[in-house]
Amino acid sequence: MGIEIIPLISFVIITTFTPGPNNISSASMGILYGYKKTMQYILGISSGFFMVMMLCAYLSSTLLAVIPFSETYLRWIGAVYIIWLAIGILKSDNSFQDTNGASKAFTKGFILQLFNPKVAVYGLTLYSTFLSSISGQMQTLTLYAIGFALTAFAATSTWALSGAIIKNKLKNEPFRKSINIILFLLLVYTAVDLSGLLSNVN
Repeated sequence: MGIEIIPLISFVIITTFTPGPNNISSASMGILYGYKKTMQYILGISSGFFMVMMLCAYLSSTLLAVIPFSETYLRWIGAVYIIWLAIGILKSDNSFQDTNGASKAFTKGFILQLFNPKVAVYGLTLYSTFLSSISGQMQTLTLYAIGFALTAFAATSTWALSGAIIKNKLKNEPFRKSINIILFLLLVYTAVDLSGLLSNVN
C-alpha cells in the first residue's frame, strides 16, 4: 500500500497551521519583537520540530508503547513551560532593549518542542499511519521530516508576521495591554488544553 499524498498533505497543513503553542507563541513574539527578531525563535522551533520528527521516525514503534505512560508527564511539563511564556508576555512592556532575551529565543523555541507532547503525537501519527509503508526507508523518512519542519517554519512565520503587522499599534498603551492579556489568555488556554484537564472535564 502506497502513501496517500492528499490526505497526508491535508493533515499536515491543517494540524501545523491551526492555533497551538508554536503558532500562538510565535504570534506573540512577532507582536512584541517584530518578525526579524523573532526569527531565532522560529528557527529554534523548526530545529526542535525536526529533531522530534526524526526521533518519531526512528522510534515510532517503541514510543507508541511508551507514550501511554509518559504522555501525562510531558503534558504537564509542557503546560508549565507555556504558562511561563504566557507570564512573560503579560509582564512585557514592549520595550525590548534587552538583547539577552533575543539571544535565548532559539533555545526557548527548541525546548518548547521537547516538552510539547502534541508534536510527538503528531509525528507518531504521521509515521505510524500515513508513512507506515516506508517505515524502513530512513533516507526517505528523513526527507519527510525536513518537509514537516519546513511546514512548521512556514506556519510559525505566518503567525509571527501577522503579529508583526500590528506591532506599531502597540504604541497605544491600552491597546498593547489588551493584546498582551489576550495572548496571555490564549497561551493559558493552550497550556490547560495541553495538560489534559479539559478532556478530563469532558
